[in-house]
Amino acid sequence: MTSHVTLPVVVGVDGSESARIAVRWAAVEAALHDAPLHLVYVIGAPLDNGPGITTVPVRYETFREAGEDALDEAIQVATGAVADRGGVEMARFVVGGMPIPVLTERSKQARLLVVGSRGLGAIRRGLLGSVGAAVSRHAHCSVAVIPDHDRVDRSAGAVVVGVEGADADVDVVALTVAFDEAAHRDAELVAMHVWTMGGITSAAALRAECDMLLSERLAVFRERHPEVRTRQVVAEDSPVKRLREASDEAQLLVVGTHDSGWAAELISGSVSQAVTHHATCPVVIARSAESK
Repeated sequence: MTSHVTLPVVVGVDGSESARIAVRWAAVEAALHDAPLHLVYVIGAPLDNGPGITTVPVRYETFREAGEDALDEAIQVATGAVADRGGVEMARFVVGGMPIPVLTERSKQARLLVVGSRGLGAIRRGLLGSVGAAVSRHAHCSVAVIPDHDRVDRSAGAVVVGVEGADADVDVVALTVAFDEAAHRDAELVAMHVWTMGGITSAAALRAECDMLLSERLAVFRERHPEVRTRQVVAEDSPVKRLREASDEAQLLVVGTHDSGWAAELISGSVSQAVTHHATCPVVIARSAESK
């Protein structure tokens, strides 16, 4: 007889306010899905600088103690966040290494990897702040990037999912995650397909074609989740701009990812900075476990 193993929600901890907000969100997410919560502090201690280069000696234990202190606080934050939900199983880890490779490795055995959009020290300079873009390309699970402002705890609003249309596999992964989240949150799901006008096709004809494509993408998921209220939106606009605007009223934004197209644009370069640092709701970059 085989036993079912529930993969954990993994959240990066660094002692910053951004990380505390991410921990709070991750704890609620774990409770919603009856999943354990793993809190990971990555030491990121200075390594050997090479021959002839000397530095002030660093006590590794000092970094470990700082990690344990940050985890103590994170556990308190997580416990408070789910006090009215019956609690959640938690485990804590202090790990030596650098944040991106360590968290990427942890994602192999996770249902979701959660990070804050900002952090302290080297993290604020981009080491972990870029993890939403860097890890999303290499992670073995979906990645949630949590903005560091008070509105992050909104329970009202829809789950918004971007449906690209050009790649059915990418859309299936994004819709699978989005419908699952909407079902667990008892939230409306808004499926959005946005295109940039081009070619000789008339705007009316293209809109009708896009609306039909979106309906086809949604059909199997509507059958699978009849309890989820759905609404579809098609529009001619910049996809990134429209999705960012939609985040103003959403409780969660879900996008798929691959190596090309606007979904990839959304999580790379300057657009990634705009989404992870300025979106008004958490952003989940959906990835299937089988995609790696």
